[in-house]
Amino acid sequence: MTGRIWLRPAWLFNRRVGIALLWLLLVAGVAVAVNVAGIHVVGSINGWERWLHAHSAHFLAWRLALYAGTAYGWWWMRQRLQQREPGAGTHQRLLRVEIAAVTTIVLLEGSQLLRHG
Repeated sequence: MTGRIWLRPAWLFNRRVGIALLWLLLVAGVAVAVNVAGIHVVGSINGWERWLHAHSAHFLAWRLALYAGTAYGWWWMRQRLQQREPGAGTHQRLLRVEIAAVTTIVLLEGSQLLRHG
């Protein structure tokens, strides 16, 4: 039995990973369903792409509101974490994560800007 333990890594089959995978599948399924419904309502893939492009300002406003809400939640969590763990190591970890998050958002939005002008 010990020879087969390597076939089932514990990190892959724990509850947290399973829940994360279920959420990932749910979000992907909703995205596919929305796109299929949009294509069906508009009538064609080209019509759906034109509709998305025509409403891109609304989606930008939505993303900015989402980023603002996430930033507020991060700020709230950061304050609580710094009160609980006031060390310099905590500050360095938070700073690295913040730099990575801002870089990711800037690159994502920049790629959208370059792609669609």
